[in-house]
Amino acid sequence: MEETHNTDEKILEQVDQLSLKLQNIKSAIGSHIFGQQDVIDLTLTTLLAGGHALLIGVPGLAKTKLVETLGTVLGMQEKRIQFTPDLMPADILGSEILETAEDGQRHFRFLKGPIFTQLLMADEINRASPRTQSALLQAMQEKHVTIAGEEHALPSPFHVLATQNPIEQEGTYPLPEAQLDRFLLQINVGYPDEETERRILLETTGNQMPEIKTVLSGHELMDAQHIVRDMPVSDQVIEAILKLVRQARPDHTSSDLIRNYVSWGPGPRASQALILATRAKALLDGRFSPSIDDVRDLAIPVLRHRMALSYAARAENITIEQAIASLTEAME
Repeated sequence: MEETHNTDEKILEQVDQLSLKLQNIKSAIGSHIFGQQDVIDLTLTTLLAGGHALLIGVPGLAKTKLVETLGTVLGMQEKRIQFTPDLMPADILGSEILETAEDGQRHFRFLKGPIFTQLLMADEINRASPRTQSALLQAMQEKHVTIAGEEHALPSPFHVLATQNPIEQEGTYPLPEAQLDRFLLQINVGYPDEETERRILLETTGNQMPEIKTVLSGHELMDAQHIVRDMPVSDQVIEAILKLVRQARPDHTSSDLIRNYVSWGPGPRASQALILATRAKALLDGRFSPSIDDVRDLAIPVLRHRMALSYAARAENITIEQAIASLTEAME
């Protein structure tokens, strides 16, 4: 019992120490990315939980700038890949080339692809072929790539922030449901309000921009991810997560909305994602452990890409967000 008490005190001390740095990180990013605080918070939640995020929004909403700013503030090496229909797996993972030495001997040398970075932006991921998408998503899950039978570990930490444009769907290859499940959160990026857009006009079209400073290192981010996994979760929160995810499955639900309008629901990975994300959100807010409100707040970003609507839902203009909201409103 005393050992548990000491462990809790240690975690509480670590949370307190990290809290100030995390607030500085949010301020540093907010000085360059205007009016997207929810997007910033959800992206940081994803990174603290050790996951990958899918950002969906029209062009020009600072998604690329967000990744660049995150890379600098978090002290992580970052790269960007523009996905196109002719992009091949080797363009992402790397390939072996045959070299001839001065003595005439030949040998293969592995040239690393852009995936060998700590923070990767996969821009318009749905424009690449399924074969190329699978190569990236397999690396995301396994944290290594295999070329010519040889395994090459990816850097640590390793995170992917992929983007999709919801408007232009011609010539795209939608991600299969099993691959969407690899993303911890789906983050929808909306238009800024009028005051924010006025600020964007005034502050981003001049010669002066505030300098971005590194606040955290990659190793410190990994330490924070370990703290997230050590944070205690109450039985009440665990039961709320279990009930929410199971109620989102048409075969197990008591909700008429889910039963009539959802084709299939989230698997166990959704529960894992939700418990990690709620812990990360609590840490980001400087709290010792997650609450039921965290489960409510993160239900839609965690579940919406892990569920599919039926044809009846589309015919009646029922959205996946409405279906999930009906479950969170019923939570005690």
